[in-house]
Amino acid sequence: MSDTDSFIDEVTEEVRRDRLFALVRKYGWIGVLAVLLLVGGAAWNEWRKAQDTAQAQALGDGLLTALTQDTPEAALAQLDQLPTDRSGATLVTGFAKAAQHLAAGDTQAAVAQFETLATDAQIAPAYRQLASFRALTLASTRSTAERRLGFEALLQSTGILRLLAEEQLALLDIEEGNSDAAKERLNKIIADAETTAGLRRRAAQLIVALGGSVPQAG
Repeated sequence: MSDTDSFIDEVTEEVRRDRLFALVRKYGWIGVLAVLLLVGGAAWNEWRKAQDTAQAQALGDGLLTALTQDTPEAALAQLDQLPTDRSGATLVTGFAKAAQHLAAGDTQAAVAQFETLATDAQIAPAYRQLASFRALTLASTRSTAERRLGFEALLQSTGILRLLAEEQLALLDIEEGNSDAAKERLNKIIADAETTAGLRRRAAQLIVALGGSVPQAG
């Protein structure tokens, strides 16, 4: 019985082995394909990372070259040669161009550059709002009503930009001779928990200059 059992086990094992080999021959290509896809995906991912790194380095080198030029005009010529096919590149070169326009004394060109950034949907909302704020603060030739609409839209933003927009609206109130509205806005700025020390100090000084009084802390 022992020999018979052993023989049966050997036959059973051989049948299992044959079935396994048959399955490997029939479906083994799936495993090979899976391995190739994993290896290919990893290689593609590494290549893409290397490309992104190379592009970022090239952009950084180009910016450094542009910002070390002797004149704003030369810097702008260098900045115009940088690629802007990615949102990050557009953002960095756009703000750099606006700064160079200001350095050259061309406020109108700087405003146009900031407005271009403010309407670029590929740029993150926070940076678009910042660009819009800078454009509004520089566009002194625009009507008070137009600037007011722009700053009121920025009141929906978060953080310090919202408070800076409130400060600009207070300045527009003063420009229009509405000192009471200005003082009310400035008091709101002082009471806001997110107000920085510098902004709170400016608001207090304006209130005093308008003949108002600043409430004591606590």
